[in-house]
Amino acid sequence: MIPTSHPDNAAMARIAAHMLWEIQAVDFKPDEPFTLSSGLPSPTYVDCRKLISFPRIRSTLMDFLTCKVMRDVGFEAFDVVAGGETAGIPFSAFMAERMALPMTYVRKKPKGYGRNARIEGVMKEGDRVLLVEDMTTDGGSKLSFVEAIRDTGATCGHTAVVFAYGIFPQMEPNLAKHGIKMHALCTWWDVLAAARERAELPEAKLDAVESFLKDPIAWQEAHKS
Repeated sequence: MIPTSHPDNAAMARIAAHMLWEIQAVDFKPDEPFTLSSGLPSPTYVDCRKLISFPRIRSTLMDFLTCKVMRDVGFEAFDVVAGGETAGIPFSAFMAERMALPMTYVRKKPKGYGRNARIEGVMKEGDRVLLVEDMTTDGGSKLSFVEAIRDTGATCGHTAVVFAYGIFPQMEPNLAKHGIKMHALCTWWDVLAAARERAELPEAKLDAVESFLKDPIAWQEAHKS
């Protein structure tokens, strides 16, 4: 069923952030920072892949994200939903079902044999494609997927994620330069606000995380090992 009626974006962001805390998909450790794939430290961590194991939460979030995209872009704006390998694949399938659209997925690189394809499924020239992934940091990883989609002759001007960091101001302008608009349910700011509402963590820890969110580059420089 195509969802058409849900709370406003602010309410959906708040509910989504609480859901991430409920399933322990987020964590704050300013005293023992996590190491990101870039090698840089971070006092925050999110694992949106956990969502696929919680049917009630994932269903609600996929309803929310579908409704948000259709509100922001239009009900007849897309012909295909594409997931980015690998985390985006289940979320794109959930959204494609809700939007009553074909689903495809985009490989990170050609598979190296057979058709040597990056696109799996049917994507035709002129198709308007929505790229779906679980999350984004600064949006950079989306560009390769969009390029692969556009190489087929299809168009891709929108990408949807459950979670965006929301702390890198260059993200939206960088994506806009490539003709891409990001649609995200919630950010670290929403998760921090939910943590304060839940009152389960010491205020000093939340304040330390807030200092990171306000200036992540300075925080990482100060906490490099």
